Amino acid sequence: MEAPQSDSRHWRFVLQSLEDMNEKLAKFNAKVLLLHCNAVEGFDYLVKKYAIKTIFSYQETGLDITYDRDKALKVLLNSKEIKWVEFQQNGIVRGVKNRTGWSEAWAQHMAMPLDNPMLEEAQFVKLEKYFLGKKLPSEWQQTEEQFQHGGEKLALATLMSFVDGRIVGYSRSISKPNESREHCSRLSPHIAWGNVSIRQVMHALNSSAKRISRDSSNFKSRLMWHCHFIQKFEMEGRYEFEDINRGYIGVRSDWDESKYMAWEEGRTGYPLVDACMRCVVKTGYLNFRMRAMVVSFLTHHLWLHWTRGAAFLARQFLDFEPGIHYPQFQMQAGVTGVNTVRIYNPVKQSIEHDPEGKFIKKWLPELAHLPVGLLHEPWKMTSMEQMMYKLQVGTDYPSPIIEHTEAAKKAGAILYNSKKEPTVKTEGNRILQKHTMKKRRP
Repeated sequence: MEAPQSDSRHWRFVLQSLEDMNEKLAKFNAKVLLLHCNAVEGFDYLVKKYAIKTIFSYQETGLDITYDRDKALKVLLNSKEIKWVEFQQNGIVRGVKNRTGWSEAWAQHMAMPLDNPMLEEAQFVKLEKYFLGKKLPSEWQQTEEQFQHGGEKLALATLMSFVDGRIVGYSRSISKPNESREHCSRLSPHIAWGNVSIRQVMHALNSSAKRISRDSSNFKSRLMWHCHFIQKFEMEGRYEFEDINRGYIGVRSDWDESKYMAWEEGRTGYPLVDACMRCVVKTGYLNFRMRAMVVSFLTHHLWLHWTRGAAFLARQFLDFEPGIHYPQFQMQAGVTGVNTVRIYNPVKQSIEHDPEGKFIKKWLPELAHLPVGLLHEPWKMTSMEQMMYKLQVGTDYPSPIIEHTEAAKKAGAILYNSKKEPTVKTEGNRILQKHTMKKRRP
């Protein structure tokens, strides 16, 4: 909770999920004990009061701060001779050195039958009533209507509404900021925080009447990519802190605070970029294409290093998943040396994916009265048009903080030239050897 990537929206979702779990357990006269404290303190208290022999959990591919927590907890449990059993989660394999056979192992894991615990046969332990640590903040217990709510019940309802209906149109809507809010699965926060697993989603897709559709096939491939990126982070935690390809370290050294804050606050002068930034702050969600575009704008057009922006967006994304967030951020920033450099044109993206301006008008009310012909590039309005529509560019809505075409050209030249550098090439080969999926030889 102290990590710079943490936000109250995350813990509100987690608390909602735990409350849903307790609602399910109530019929068995049982519940999960909630402790808001340091993990080592909490377990130290529990193991002194109860004869605990084994602790069970899922493996977590988390931030460096959670890895340090787990190492400290392991020391405590070892000192008490308590066994800690961690189960594999979502196809991520711990301890591998390369990706040979990884895709086959992933498919095998997904094909395994689902666990179906018989809760009525469980022997629950009633713990004494006590409180350890801080009170739960009141803001976690408030309802925020614009955010998705947590819990297995809602996760399964979201899953079934997707596979039984909303999935139709997935492929054509995935890149559109407005339509994607309905036709994308919207399962990502439930998967990130553990309300539903990738394996459950795969089984539901395979059982659906729409399982052989193009939409279903495209979505299944993205479930594997989901795990593919987390596996990268599992194998190389440096993604969180520095350019994974060491040849790019130092390539972005200057900083412009005013430009950064304009990006963060949705004041860049580019309507789709600004609408996306304001939307994610208020709702915790953006589709993949728009996430890629705002990262591209930060790192390419503004030529600012990705680390601070990555922490900011981590706080905004309700579905923050470190293993996807950081490898994707670096890929979009063009610092892997092995991926195509993608510099998204914010005007082209706006015209192609929000042609009627519905998304822009919702999140930029100051532009809502403009006709579509002026909406995507308001800085091109004549003085007469500005008077006619009562919108003074630079006052009522900002002028562009950079000229996007020239900025993109400059960024592309630097990144493409960097690819020729010996260190970038050497690091690129290392990254490919370590993180490229390879099939086992027959």
